[in-house]
Amino acid sequence: QVQLVESGGGLVQAGGSLRLSCAASGRFSSFSTMAWYRQAPGKQRELAAVLTSSGATNYGDSVKGRFTISRDIAKNTMYLQMNSLKPEDTAVYYCNLEDPITARQYWGQGTQVTVSS
Repeated sequence: QVQLVESGGGLVQAGGSLRLSCAASGRFSSFSTMAWYRQAPGKQRELAAVLTSSGATNYGDSVKGRFTISRDIAKNTMYLQMNSLKPEDTAVYYCNLEDPITARQYWGQGTQVTVSS
């Protein structure tokens, strides 16, 4: 069983920065893709950033140029560096892992990010 544990959320003023972490444990393929999704109140969950096993990245239009996804393979940890935060970035941020070998998808419990104006 794969477990994903997010941390690093909190309250920050507009223009500030936060770094989220997602620690993965359990057995999963090295071909797995990891991603950050977010869900604001009353809105659908949306992709913020994705990182493939080859190191390719992609970002949602609303966070491009401000957020950076990365990973530490040795620590099985993924990060989301969020800069120039805006009130509209307020959401619960979820870590996601998709394993193409088992065709299974896993989610973390989420971490709240609140950006005040």
